[in-house]
Amino acid sequence: MVTCPVCDAEIDVEEDELDEGDTLSCDECGADLRVASLDPLELESLGEDEEGEEEPLEYDEDEEDEEEDENWK
Repeated sequence: MVTCPVCDAEIDVEEDELDEGDTLSCDECGADLRVASLDPLELESLGEDEEGEEEPLEYDEDEEDEEEDENWK
């Protein structure tokens, strides 16, 4: 038995069937998890960045203008 690193719910898994890097979901909170280690069995949360879904970069036009102003001084 292992606990979810997000909500601390117990997750019933067959430990002998897991390999490091395997992914699973928590039944309680729905978090996507990855097997971080086998001995001891540890899970880690898969953030959006780790799943390949990158957040779009925010473009701050004012910040760029400030940098240009500083360069001209």
